Parts: sequence; structure tokens; C-alpha cells
Amino acid sequence: MSARVLVVDDQEPNVRLLEAKLKAEYFEVVTAFSGPEAIERTVSDQPDVILLDVMMPGMDGFETCRRLKADRRTRHIPVIIVTALDQPEDRVRGLEAGADDFLTKPVDNLPLFARIRSLLRLKELLDELRLREENAEERGLSVAEDAPELVDDARVLIVAGEERVIRHISAKLPDSLHVDSEISPELAVRQAADGYDLVLVDLTTRAYDALRTCARIRSNNETRNLPIIAIVDPDEVARSVRALDLGVNDIVNRPIDRGELNARLRTQLRRKRYADTLRERLEDSLEMAVTDPLTELSNRRYISSRLQQAAMMVTAGEMPASVLIADLDHFKRVNDTYGHEAGDAVLVEFANRLRRQLRAIDLAGRFGGEEFVVLMPEASISDARTGAERLRAAINGAPFLLPENGGALDVTVSIGVAQILPGEDVDAVMRRADHALYRAKAAGRNKVVVESGASRAA
Repeated sequence: MSARVLVVDDQEPNVRLLEAKLKAEYFEVVTAFSGPEAIERTVSDQPDVILLDVMMPGMDGFETCRRLKADRRTRHIPVIIVTALDQPEDRVRGLEAGADDFLTKPVDNLPLFARIRSLLRLKELLDELRLREENAEERGLSVAEDAPELVDDARVLIVAGEERVIRHISAKLPDSLHVDSEISPELAVRQAADGYDLVLVDLTTRAYDALRTCARIRSNNETRNLPIIAIVDPDEVARSVRALDLGVNDIVNRPIDRGELNARLRTQLRRKRYADTLRERLEDSLEMAVTDPLTELSNRRYISSRLQQAAMMVTAGEMPASVLIADLDHFKRVNDTYGHEAGDAVLVEFANRLRRQLRAIDLAGRFGGEEFVVLMPEASISDARTGAERLRAAINGAPFLLPENGGALDVTVSIGVAQILPGEDVDAVMRRADHALYRAKAAGRNKVVVESGASRAA
């Protein structure tokens, strides 16, 4: 796994040493010798990982990290603080400044490269989500917001082989968290899928192979993105490296320092909330791309694509399907007499009543203005006629209430029905359904007319 790494240190020998190690592993290396230069290079070069020294004149590494994490252009780039400082309070200070990890010089190559690989995998995932988010923003489908920082209400699962170990770990966690625990590795893998925000796994247990538990949590579709913090013995370097390679997000050494554990936990929870927010906004953007904003039915583009799929399935002999085109009668009068706000209220209520009349497999969409289309898979012409009559009765069955005590309005709908014929394209069936709708209008409105043959498709 190659990547661009920014090495920041005011001492050139230190920079050259790390540069040589990284280039030997085929990483591309860029360098900076001060905090301000590091910020400038990060913005211009967009590295994949930053290795940042602390003891620098002027702007130290803590302040540099804080500024990088405060800038939307650079906050997504992982930062590993690499320093001679080795006290727990130094690690906590670095993590609270936004660093993703804190390594003490001299740095062992194995944990350094394992940590870089781990952070690169995470960054690849976040970069993909960010790219989709940016593309959605460019199309006006999403509004960028900062990720929520609140992590006090998070649910945490502790997995350890002994109750005394669970009690010891629990005592190190803030009271504001919702903490559960599990001794059985099999039950822990299943329980992790129950809406937890983070899992703490004790890798020092001799009761079972805790690395396998981590691997199973990471490979499960429901917990693939769940942060895992592993508690390890500092002398078991190979085990820590293996955990990171398996997908563990972070490592805490025994004996557990309360401040460091909670700082690492907050980092993982903030990152998870950020990723969750990106995913939710992406889902919202996709929903907006296929949904009519007023009625929340499918929009014309989406229902047209589904009609095309249905036509192909009918031609292949996989199922019958029918189409309804519904048009509100005299809708222009509503807008002219009561205003567009009243017209919008009528359209929304019509959509609500339409939803209630649909089968689970039916799909309704707003085709434009006051015209709606319903695709009825697995529906014969008789089934479609029955569904259309049910809809017509539901619209005519009760007055529509107008906004702001505007009274009530009787509304009716005319519906044209056509069954998709084998070999028929979407345009042809829509023309037949539209012709049936025209006949319903000409016959006095508030009617359902079925167009059953192909002769009208020409």
C-alpha cells in the first residue's frame, strides 16, 4: 500500500531518517521543517498521512495539529505525532489536539508502518465518502455540514475474558457512556451488531483468541465500519501489528492510562460520527435525486427507468405489468381561485391518499404538474382497473382541506389504464394510457378508462 507521506521535523537528520525508512517501503515522501510550512504543504500537496514532530520552535506540533484539524481542507488527513516526549500527559495532549496516534522516538519500523497502513485504509474509505459528498454538493443535492462532535451518549461494548478485567476497563471510562460487556467471543460478535458505536477488545486474554474476535467483527457486514480499540501488552509488538493489519482502529497499552484511553476513544467516536454523517447525507442525496420534493413520490426520471425495466421483464415473459396515468380534474382552477399554496396542499394530500391505495410492490411517481403515474408490476388489466377505481373512490370520497382554515374542496381524478404488451416500449404504453386518460376526461371526468389494445400505440 503506497501513499504520500508528509514528514515534519525541525531537525534535518530526523527528517532524512524517516524519509529513508518510508522510501524503502515505496512511500512517496514530502518534507517540512516547521509548523507553518507543514500547514502550507498539507494544503498544497494533500498528503495521505502526516508524521509530525512536537518540539519545534515557534509553532509546536500540538498547535500545528490543532490548526490542521480545524481546517476543512485538511482535517480529514491522519496525523501521527512522532516525538521524544513519552509521558502519558504528552500522549493525551497530542490526541486531544486531534492526532490519530502518538509514537515515541526512536520509532520501531513495524508499528510505524502498521499504523500508517491502518490509517490509510480508513482514509481511503473516508475519501470515497467525501468525494461522493462533494459530487452531490456540486449537483445541489446535499448541504455540507460539520460532523457532530457530541460523543458522550455513545454505546460502548467491552469484550474481555474475565469479569475483573471488564470491571477494571469500565472504571476507566466516563460515566456518560452507555457501557455493556461480554465474555463469550461468539456472543460478542453478535452483540456488536446491536447498534454500538465502539468496541473495546482485550487482546491480553488467554481464554480465547481475541484477534479472531476482532477479525470476525471487522468481516461482518453489520459491523464492518464499527471502530475497534484493542488493549494490548506493550511487549507484544507483533500482536499489536497483527491487530492493526486485521482492521483494529487503535491500540491502548497496558497498564491502561485513563486519560489516554478516553482521548483515543473520543478520537474514534468523532471519526465514526463524521463517517456516519457522510453516509447519511449521501443516502439523503440519492433519495433527493429520485424523489419529487413536494409530494415525496418518485420523480419522473426514476419512474421512467422503472417503467423501462418493467417493459423488458414483460417482453421476457417474466411477469405482466400495467400502468395508470392519473390527472387531477380542473386543477388549474384550484391554483387560480385559491392560490398556489392551496394547490400544493392538494397535490400533497393526493399523494398521501395515493400511497394508501398502493400495493407494496406498486410504484407511484409525479410525472409533472398534476399528472401522476403508477407502475403496477404483476398486475393484469383487470387488477389495474380495480386499483384505479379504488384510487378514484379514495380521492372523491372526502373533501381536501385547504391550508390556514381555507375550508375544504371537493377533488376528483381521471385515470387512464393500460397493460404493458410484450415487445412494447415505454413510449408506446404511455401513449395508450394517456389516450385512455383523454377519453376519461372527455367522458365527464372522475372516471377510469382502460386502453386494452395495441392499435392506439401507433
